[in-house]
Amino acid sequence: MKYTYSLMEEYIQRMYNSIGIYWPHQLDMETIASRLGTMLIYLPYRSMTMKNAILIDDRLNDCQKWQEFGHELCHVEWHEGNQRVLPPAYLEYQEWKADSFAKHACIPTFMLERMKLTGDESKDIWMIQEKFHVEREFAHKRLQHYLSNLRQYY
Repeated sequence: MKYTYSLMEEYIQRMYNSIGIYWPHQLDMETIASRLGTMLIYLPYRSMTMKNAILIDDRLNDCQKWQEFGHELCHVEWHEGNQRVLPPAYLEYQEWKADSFAKHACIPTFMLERMKLTGDESKDIWMIQEKFHVEREFAHKRLQHYLSNLRQYY
């Protein structure tokens, strides 16, 4: 049986491929934002989006900035309107969705599939951290999600 991509995984692969991004070394916030026509601004404030601009907290380390970028990219690509006027339950849903999107945008399935995972969780987490420039906990959650989905299909 073949692994079946979720709609989010398909969307992210199509999005990246449409702007010429195929490999982990190409995952760069400035490049992605520029090719998608999105402004990227660094400020010493909480990360957020404003229309077609992503504001990233410049006080964060590089891994955290990348992870925040993935989260905010979801809001730019998938969400409309002002979150301040949303019902709390819908706001919570959007934030949950953006967190999920971030894991897939920062560590795309189509790139993760190409890695030769060892089966040793600690080593695999470290390899993902190194390859995708994310923090350990982020890499761990993404690996668990990926392996869970693999077990469903195989």
